[in-house]
Amino acid sequence: MAPMTSAIDIGRATALSDAGDTARLDAPGLQALAARSVAEPQAKSQLEGAARRGPFRPEVWLNARQRHASRLAVHWFRSADIAAVAVVTIALLWAMTPGGLLAAPLATALPLIVGATLVLGLMRSLGLYRFSRGQRTPLHLAIVAGIAFSGGLCAVLLDAILAGGAGLPVYIIWTALVTVGLYVLHMGWSDLVAKWRGKGALTPNIVLVGATKHAETLIKDALKRRDLNVLGVFDDRLARNPDSVAGVPVLGDAEALMTHRMTPYVDRIVLAIDPKAEKRVRELTSRLSALPNEVTLLVDPVDAGERSAALNRLANAPLASLGGPIDDDRRAFNKRIQDILIGTVAFILLAPVMALTALAIRLDSPGPIFFRQRRHGFNHEEIVVWKFRSMRHEAADATASRQVTTDDDRVTRVGKIIRSTSLDELPQIFNVLKGEMSLVGPRPHAIGMKTGAVESARLVAEYAHRHRMKPGMTGWAAIKGSRGPLHTAQDVRRRVQLDVEYIERQSLWLDLWIMFVTVPVLLGDRAAIR
Repeated sequence: MAPMTSAIDIGRATALSDAGDTARLDAPGLQALAARSVAEPQAKSQLEGAARRGPFRPEVWLNARQRHASRLAVHWFRSADIAAVAVVTIALLWAMTPGGLLAAPLATALPLIVGATLVLGLMRSLGLYRFSRGQRTPLHLAIVAGIAFSGGLCAVLLDAILAGGAGLPVYIIWTALVTVGLYVLHMGWSDLVAKWRGKGALTPNIVLVGATKHAETLIKDALKRRDLNVLGVFDDRLARNPDSVAGVPVLGDAEALMTHRMTPYVDRIVLAIDPKAEKRVRELTSRLSALPNEVTLLVDPVDAGERSAALNRLANAPLASLGGPIDDDRRAFNKRIQDILIGTVAFILLAPVMALTALAIRLDSPGPIFFRQRRHGFNHEEIVVWKFRSMRHEAADATASRQVTTDDDRVTRVGKIIRSTSLDELPQIFNVLKGEMSLVGPRPHAIGMKTGAVESARLVAEYAHRHRMKPGMTGWAAIKGSRGPLHTAQDVRRRVQLDVEYIERQSLWLDLWIMFVTVPVLLGDRAAIR
């Protein structure tokens, strides 16, 4: 039976490049290493460890949150393009109007504004922010130049209709400046995306459920394409399965996947089983739905063309699409902008309060000012959350195995004050600015936190759903009374229900409302144990 524990040593894997490992593990290399293994046990162990890692080894292991941040870069790219075109347009209008921008005639300003809008609209609608794999930079830049020329031509025609009188040289200068500006930016974007691809930051990581012939074919095709990383295979029928499928290790059954250390690095779980086995598909889908990772059923293709199309669907999401309605990526981007802007202002305003709190803790009891605790982040990522220390240093509980109770003897005098006012949570603003947390979201729970004698995560099947969004300093559950320790399974269930409700409803206005009412709600809640 295949081992149930993780077979990928993430720490060591980062030191191995794809090219280097391929050189070490070709057929002659394997034979030579195996021959020496009798006399060299260490070499044998090295061989087995390398084989268990499988053929897909990203140069840099990035968890889902870090990889998602790279995919959101497309919105930063477009924002920079908008700024560049706006600066060129405004500068030219200012230079053309001696009395200032406000004095510019509409017939003069409108052609340039329409031209700029057309350029930015075409850049978006033609998909120039996708930077598809294999795309040639010269062709990309030629399209950019064509779009800038179209914007300039539109401005000239509109000027002729309105008789604005700006003159052809103005539009030639505008077109040239816009072209040069976008050229410089897009050359930089292309180089940056190429570096991210080289590190594997834009290559989707998947795991397969089902050690089938279909899975083997998919893995072999993925090896040829190199635009998809298959990190491992899981299958409930371990007794009949090999240790690996086409070089990718079989790491356990579906239950092992639920708690596997690889989960934070996985973008998608793919069911590579026969869709006709409806009962098994329903059972696996139901079990895996408890994970924050997206689950996809890959229907067995009938030919190479369908198989290639299926792999394209899995691999063709390196950068977020800007078309269509607001999607999850756009919403995440907007939320990140909100965290950076509001978080920076909050840090500046709250810096004196944080300094006084730190001084009070130092004078009140021996020990460090800050308390750090490993907690669950986005997609099961483990993050280190910062808080002001509110307990005696020797009684600190990093795993929250004993939750806080009324008149807890571990809490210091200053600790009681900062816990009752939630001042102990303020250092988490560093986690927000770093991108590990958000200002609003499900509160991060300590890893291994227990409710009674049972780990809280085991009490509710949908517990992991709360990890589908970054944790927050405050949240919907916090202002609805579900805050502090969880003493019963019902407490855990209510917290999860509120967290999932927030994730489904999240918007800018809801976040602003939650932040607005957090302080009065928490200060007015005298019943909660803190």
